[in-house]
Amino acid sequence: MKNNLHFAHASSFSVWPLGDRALVIGLKEEGNVPLWKLASELALRIRNLGVSWIVDVIPAYDTVTIVYEPLVVWGLAGAGGLGRNERPLPYDYAVSFIEPLLAHTESADDGEIRIVEIPVCYGGEYGPDLADCAARSGLAEEAFIALHSRFDYKVAMIGFMPGFPYLTGLPEALAQPRRSSPRSRVSAGSVGIAGCQTGIYPLASPGGWQLIGRTPVRLFDPGRGEPSLLRAGDVLRFIPITAEAMVARGDG
Repeated sequence: MKNNLHFAHASSFSVWPLGDRALVIGLKEEGNVPLWKLASELALRIRNLGVSWIVDVIPAYDTVTIVYEPLVVWGLAGAGGLGRNERPLPYDYAVSFIEPLLAHTESADDGEIRIVEIPVCYGGEYGPDLADCAARSGLAEEAFIALHSRFDYKVAMIGFMPGFPYLTGLPEALAQPRRSSPRSRVSAGSVGIAGCQTGIYPLASPGGWQLIGRTPVRLFDPGRGEPSLLRAGDVLRFIPITAEAMVARGDG
């Protein structure tokens, strides 16, 4: 059996092992296309192949992690009649399968991108940090809300907890520091800002982001066919709603 774990390199990517059942594709800056966009499109392309030995495909800001079943890969590697000592390691086999897909990592047409509207009740009990955030930005609360909900955001990756979207596109004027003292509990659906990013807590958890509102939409539900409402590559639009509408949707 071959026992040389190798790192595959090319001008726009590198590949390395992650334990005994995963590999990571690291993307490199090339052109003007954001790496998170290339990562999300590459992940979708790999998922759509429907490969039996691939368990999960996880895009991040500049990487795509592929989780595979090593025993299945080992069996496939021996299907051509190779003896046990001649077969490549599952990692090597997986890399040889993936590398041709990386020959072209250019961005695809935006026509297939999903647009997801997220209603948000800003301020009050749902956004306890809104007033302080607006003051730091030199804006009235209404102007802060209008600016935050004016633009489309891109879901760069899902991380931190199941269904948590890291969003790009926050106006620089709205950037905020993390709280000096994190809250022990942040309610599910809370919309926050930390640094130059805005995001939504899909589940109740501790957190140190500045909270400016809350959505009644359930971002993560393990009972759904797709538990996470959002996925990397989606376009997200915040739609301001009243406290009455929030209560009518089942929160409050």
